[in-house]
Amino acid sequence: MRTEVEFIPARVQAIDIYRETLECRACRKEDKPQMKKATTPTPVIQHSMAPASSVAWVMYQKFVNSMQLYRQEKEWKSIGLDLSRATMANWMIAATRDWLKPLVNRLHGLLVQERYLHADETPLQVMNEKGRKNTTSSYMWIYSSGQHSVHPLRIFEYQPGRGAKYPQAFLKGFKGYLHSDAYSGYANLAGTISCLCWAHLRRKFVEALPPEAKHPEETLASVGVAYCNKLFELEALLASHPTKERKEQRLVQEKPVLDAFWSWVETAKGKVLPKSKLGEALKYARNHKQELMNYLKDGNCVISNNLTENSIRPFTVGRKNWLFSGSPRGATASAAIYSIVETAKANGLSPYKYLVYLLQQLPSVAFRQQPELLDAYLPWSPAVQQHCT
Repeated sequence: MRTEVEFIPARVQAIDIYRETLECRACRKEDKPQMKKATTPTPVIQHSMAPASSVAWVMYQKFVNSMQLYRQEKEWKSIGLDLSRATMANWMIAATRDWLKPLVNRLHGLLVQERYLHADETPLQVMNEKGRKNTTSSYMWIYSSGQHSVHPLRIFEYQPGRGAKYPQAFLKGFKGYLHSDAYSGYANLAGTISCLCWAHLRRKFVEALPPEAKHPEETLASVGVAYCNKLFELEALLASHPTKERKEQRLVQEKPVLDAFWSWVETAKGKVLPKSKLGEALKYARNHKQELMNYLKDGNCVISNNLTENSIRPFTVGRKNWLFSGSPRGATASAAIYSIVETAKANGLSPYKYLVYLLQQLPSVAFRQQPELLDAYLPWSPAVQQHCT
């Protein structure tokens, strides 16, 4: 006996949808309503040949598999359909605007009710922005719920700049701990306590290691790396502890390491040039001491911002392939689709199945009149978990 795995290539098929209209002749004689039309599924895009499965597949290929639209165009042609990249782009923009963006807005509302958030941002080139050159950098921002959140959330937002006004507007109403890097745009946000990332600080010490050193462990920069490594080791040991116990054990096990580290920082700053890489790393640590220590205040805080960096990585990988967004509308749609895809992953869903489910179901839901109906389509709802895992 042997088992072989057969590959079955994709195919496309045309599905004709007919809608019958029936007449009640007895009703007509009695001068009553006499015509009855059969119901049909509401299309994803009016007056379009696009079904939910095809729109979802285009989204999945681009935002999960990082496949540019021109390559998808070739793929569709190889299975018998001439589908231009312009049409695919319009599909994604229209479907996102009408069906996905309202759900992302609902997720955003839930996100700012969390007590622990993570934030990060990365450059994005967007073409045809009004009053701006195509070479001007725009930004894709990402906001995530905390590591210990009951319902993981990942929300992307496109904005034409990197000013503090963007996180201020997005996080309006949020009160709690915000994990981020030391970018000034996240500082002094109303109602937030800033927790800076020790992985960023560790990276600065690593970059300060002299490349020519035969024994890096003997260099001054390696001492900073060793302190950071020790903190991460202790955090790994405490990861499975209950929240209250984690906070207590941090004070017992990590606080002495931190005290020794800050003492070393003060001693080491007089031994290096201020403008050297190590000097800059030490200055970074001294300038942000309080924010680097804030994670000790709550057992649900974490020592790094790796959660958002891991969530934004699919975007940065995709950006290497498709390079830019063709318009602000396209960038806005991209942000919403990434939000759905990454939130689906974080909740154990198949991104493709979830996209299909949303695009099949939401066009027939009166959520504009009753916004609470969207809650049935959140990634942790029982029906979604049943159909999309």
